[in-house]
Amino acid sequence: MTSPDAPKIAIIGAGIGGLAAAGFLYKAGISAEVYEQAPQLTEVGAGLIVTPNCARLVRALGQFDLLRERGVAMRQGWQFRRWENGEVLFTQDLESHSQTMFGEEMFSAHRADLLDAVKNAVPPSIIHLDHQLVDIRETTSGVKLTFANGTTETFDQVIGADGVRSAVRRSLFGEFPPVYSGIQAFRAILPIGSVPEFARLPEHNLWVGPEHHLVHYPIQSGTSVNLVAFAPAGDYEVSSWSAKGHRDEMLTAFAGWDQRLVELISRIDTPGRWALFDLDPLPSWVSPGGHVTLLGDAAHPMFPFYAQGAAQAIEDAAVLARTLSEGVRNPFQVYETTRKPRATKLQTISRERKHLNHLPDGPEQEERDRELASLNPLESSSWIYSYDALTVSLEGRT
Repeated sequence: MTSPDAPKIAIIGAGIGGLAAAGFLYKAGISAEVYEQAPQLTEVGAGLIVTPNCARLVRALGQFDLLRERGVAMRQGWQFRRWENGEVLFTQDLESHSQTMFGEEMFSAHRADLLDAVKNAVPPSIIHLDHQLVDIRETTSGVKLTFANGTTETFDQVIGADGVRSAVRRSLFGEFPPVYSGIQAFRAILPIGSVPEFARLPEHNLWVGPEHHLVHYPIQSGTSVNLVAFAPAGDYEVSSWSAKGHRDEMLTAFAGWDQRLVELISRIDTPGRWALFDLDPLPSWVSPGGHVTLLGDAAHPMFPFYAQGAAQAIEDAAVLARTLSEGVRNPFQVYETTRKPRATKLQTISRERKHLNHLPDGPEQEERDRELASLNPLESSSWIYSYDALTVSLEGRT
């Protein structure tokens, strides 16, 4: 039951981050109204890796059984393979070590299944579809929202969880133009029975080569395989996840690569295709009046090279719910102070990773491969995976 003294909160965006915020607030006894511009809740995209820092928050929302049912527990991870012959440069045993080190397994999943998990933690009555935000006005006492369908609402606090092209961010903070990476991504989901045997194993494979890399792993309870490939974009700048490419474009991009990988690509019908954009770190996530804040991709979109986009949005949601439910003064500012350094660091290293994955053959590539051979990602990334948003100290709390 929501306390009568609880703030009136709106969440703009019913993606993974927005619904996770609503779920954690509901769990804490605070109701929030969620507004989504789409007429129905569907998560476009493909697969993702659910790392331990994300899995423990899905568990905290009471939805771990759904994740385990629909996801795939990874046996091997970061299995780097050389582009021309598939030589394994490095692999890590996740089955034996992830649970021991971090208390959670590493999963692969379809984005839609992760969305369902967080959606199940939210009462359907608080989700309002077909509400496109067209104006947001902050006053000394609250925030007025205006939607394209003519609805207007006023709230004490508003959370902008509306993605990389956030209307909330643009309205309150001005234009921060997305940064073009020069990289395009192709994606596809294939039935498990249609792919070569090597791609069916519960392994997170990364094939690395000059100016390109390709990732594949099973999803959807092991019935499908997710594939995403990165290549120079040329003059292609379409960033919509609904945009389509052509199989021949992928085959041309990966011509000369290991024949097994070429065969895998040849099984694709029509791949998705989009150009990668992100943002430089924002100076602030909180509006001047302190009544509005940003969450997830609206605050810190990041390239997928550390598999942390969805995880960081859910971490944001958990910390934000704590600041709003634990009687913290200036809750949005405490949330930003707690979360911004970590998210900014992950934004930065995710952007830098593309260089390492795409090294041309030569001395720098050979040095990278030697370093891969001595790698221990679970240990070197423990600062990512051991983080618990439910217990981390709230910085700046008074």
